Amino acid sequence: MKLLKFLVLGTLFGIVMAKSEAFSWFRIQEMFRFQAFHMYGIIGTAVTLGVIGVALIKKYNLRDVKGNPILFYPKDKSTMRYLIGGTIFGLGWALSGACPGPMVVNIGYGYIAMIVVFLFAIVGTYLYGAIKDKLPH
Repeated sequence: MKLLKFLVLGTLFGIVMAKSEAFSWFRIQEMFRFQAFHMYGIIGTAVTLGVIGVALIKKYNLRDVKGNPILFYPKDKSTMRYLIGGTIFGLGWALSGACPGPMVVNIGYGYIAMIVVFLFAIVGTYLYGAIKDKLPH
């Protein structure tokens, strides 16, 4: 019962991804080939809503569901780590045709080959956890 809210939110997320076609490998490839605005519009909307959300959190000093303050830390001055991390993420996204959210939606839609992508995402997450203390954060 405790996890029901996550199941409901995950289901709603999957429905939104499916209805907006944001999980579609073809839509993602169109984006990376600069052939359509569809995905840029979705991502742009998400970024805009995120900026508005953060501004509201900061302005009204909102708290999380447990009552803890939501903290924002100053940005790191180096950009190299973001360039490297973004490049790795982008290459994985372009090669697989999915980032983490659409990966699971694709599996739910019956694209069984995405299970391989999902398993490697889990392996990559585990490897990062294993070596994160050795990385320059």
